[in-house]
Amino acid sequence: MRIYLLPISTRRTLIYCERLSVHEARQKSLVDRAVDKASTTWTNWERTDKGWKKSVTHYGSILLNRIPFEEWGLKTVPPLAKRKGDLKGGRRRVEVLYPGAFLEEGHAPWILERIATERQGLHRGKMWWSFGGMPLAAPFALIPIIPNFPFFYLAFRAWSHWRAWSGSKHLEFLLKNDLLKYHPSPILDQMYTAGLMHRSPFKSRAAPTPTPDQTAKLADNIDAEKQPDAKEVMLLRRWNGKLLADQLKLPNMEVEIERAVDQVERDIKAKEVEEAEDPRRKGEARAEAREEKNSPS
Repeated sequence: MRIYLLPISTRRTLIYCERLSVHEARQKSLVDRAVDKASTTWTNWERTDKGWKKSVTHYGSILLNRIPFEEWGLKTVPPLAKRKGDLKGGRRRVEVLYPGAFLEEGHAPWILERIATERQGLHRGKMWWSFGGMPLAAPFALIPIIPNFPFFYLAFRAWSHWRAWSGSKHLEFLLKNDLLKYHPSPILDQMYTAGLMHRSPFKSRAAPTPTPDQTAKLADNIDAEKQPDAKEVMLLRRWNGKLLADQLKLPNMEVEIERAVDQVERDIKAKEVEEAEDPRRKGEARAEAREEKNSPS
């Protein structure tokens, strides 16, 4: 397998894992096959013009898009059990690719460590919570006509948290056993530079490949935005997902980048609104305090 570290902003990074060998891609458990079947069914429902199936996929997509992109990224990392022998024997090392101009090599290991460890407890706890809720939702199957959506949702969340937890344990194993080799990617540098230089995918595709000087200049500007007191700045836009996925020939990467960009952009905007309102609230609080102080007792 191969790991991509993709900075979404100056403070947040998406992990994406590519399965390299055909054997590895085909080596799926019964659970994975069931999930693939469910995904196919979901896609078919999305293609319907109207009816309850269309409504389910519409509102279901809203729920799915609220799942943190960090969880989706960890789910791309396969469970460790089937590969542990080869890895521990030193026969395989896992390549980590990242845009070296926008992510320093020394930062890559601790970013991976943070991704691997910071959500382990959350996913493990939520997994058992979802499993515990499934028996409570099972009686909804007695309702005729419609499927038992609460049960299926809890089953999906249990599987999703298990996959994310398994992925985080796999990453932790790779880190502890020094089984990762880090390679800055010139292609990723070019794609990031093109995305930051141009405002649309059409201009980015039509423009010549960015030069190393252009990349270095942009990277210097971005470094200034990484200071602790600096505001968080986006490094990718939504349309970059399509360009990166096409360039790397990883079609599934597109939706992961789009989801991550959407979530980070929403979070940044929410913080900006909160910061803009905070001085006003403080001013109102001071005014109320003065009024109370000046009012006759």
